[in-house]
Amino acid sequence: MNCSISGEVPEEPVVSKTSGLLFEKRLIQRHISDYGKCPVTGAALTMDDLVPIKAGKVVKPRPVQAASIPGMLGMFQNEWDALVLSAFASEQQLHTTRQELSHCLYQHDSACRVIARLKKELDEARTMLANLERQAPMPASTEVTAHASALSNGKRAAEDDELGPDGKKIRQGISARIITELTDCNAALSQQRKKRQIPPSLASLDAVERYTQLNSYPLHKTNKAGILSIDIHQSKDLIATGGVDTNAIVFNRSSGEISSTLSGHSKKVTSVKFVADGELVVSGSADKTVRVWQGSENGNYDCKHVLKDHTSEVRAVTVHATNNYFVTASLDNSWCFYELSSGLCLAQVEDSSPSDGYTSAAFHPDGLILGTGTSGAIVKIWDVKSQANVARFDGHVGAVTAISFSENGYFLATAAQDGVKLWDLRKLRNFRTFSPYDENTPTQSVEFDHSGSYLAIGGSDIRVYQVASVKSEWNCIKTFPDLSGTGKINSVRFGPDAKYIAVGSMDRNLRLFGLPGEDSATEQES
Repeated sequence: MNCSISGEVPEEPVVSKTSGLLFEKRLIQRHISDYGKCPVTGAALTMDDLVPIKAGKVVKPRPVQAASIPGMLGMFQNEWDALVLSAFASEQQLHTTRQELSHCLYQHDSACRVIARLKKELDEARTMLANLERQAPMPASTEVTAHASALSNGKRAAEDDELGPDGKKIRQGISARIITELTDCNAALSQQRKKRQIPPSLASLDAVERYTQLNSYPLHKTNKAGILSIDIHQSKDLIATGGVDTNAIVFNRSSGEISSTLSGHSKKVTSVKFVADGELVVSGSADKTVRVWQGSENGNYDCKHVLKDHTSEVRAVTVHATNNYFVTASLDNSWCFYELSSGLCLAQVEDSSPSDGYTSAAFHPDGLILGTGTSGAIVKIWDVKSQANVARFDGHVGAVTAISFSENGYFLATAAQDGVKLWDLRKLRNFRTFSPYDENTPTQSVEFDHSGSYLAIGGSDIRVYQVASVKSEWNCIKTFPDLSGTGKINSVRFGPDAKYIAVGSMDRNLRLFGLPGEDSATEQES
């Protein structure tokens, strides 16, 4: 008689009163404690239903297979085969589980997309409602009160009531007087460029090769580290930085101290620019606004204008050579031309072609050409006077993160996921490509120095190239490691006469590279 569970002769046999089946006592006890029913019939079963049977001790006979070595090998082989089959079944179950997980993740992603689309539709509905409210006639008393409030806070009063049939603001455009001013500036700068010579005070090739880190200044907050943009006031040796911590900092390199903290943005500051002629700083932010800051005698900067013409993140700010106008570029697929003194948006140019928004922008040194980079890997050249797209450069991979014109007026450098491309503006073609990093490391910054003699690239490190001609080789003369340890250089700028290089990365520190002797001599002169 064998156990109904194990199929072997039981050592302590018991019989169920209800079913009459024979069991091994220890096995049936464990099964009853776990399930409370008969393992064969499925009927309810308790320990009181079991009747022990007295039986003599039986010596279990040795299996025939265990009586010889070949038999034992056969047993081991059978056990191994069973183990392999069990492992295969586990792999099959794992594969099925992975497929179910993939399906769940796909459903989650689809749900997120639906939610994002609904949020977008909600934002559009709110915008349409706001436009309708603006177009609705206001009572005279309310209108007077609103106008007085707009003038009393010291900010630019937005022309919200000047809307076209499509609900967009009507811009007055770039007038003939301004176009004449831009043309005269272009003619003067072009004439000076023909007589331009490399200044004798420019840092030599040998000096740049010996550059090392001079200082590291912790300018921004620790909890939101990251310097996204840098600009240098060439004549005053001031450095402006824009950070993830929503602040812009004006830093005096000569004294090694912060001159002013520009607080007001609600999100990260993506771009900062000095206005060379005057005590002005322009900053753009992910909060969709642009701020113009006015310097005072005590060194502090106060907000002069808050500009809210963009509907998405502002990614770039560039100042015209006249120092009277500036342009902002945004992810809302438009760029705005502003008058600096009044903060008035004279023109807002929206690109009809799908380019996924602007991620970088820069004026040509002569001021009649504007270069923009998009998140769709396209570089576009604009005629500022007519606001027409006159050239388009394809070939990059990923968003165009930075754009820089050479002082000679002929070369354009653009940075993206795949590295840096150099363009000849005379023939509108790409004549050289630098791919210093792997495909997973984008190039975040590219910058010509003020003389057009050096080109700096920032990605996972900083590299300085000697500028040559279209046909000559551009040699990498110096490579600086990323001392922040973040592996992401966001901004690189040359100081006056390339005597030093300012670097911002994803930590809170502004780093300066140069020659220690040159640095101290410059500070004594200033």
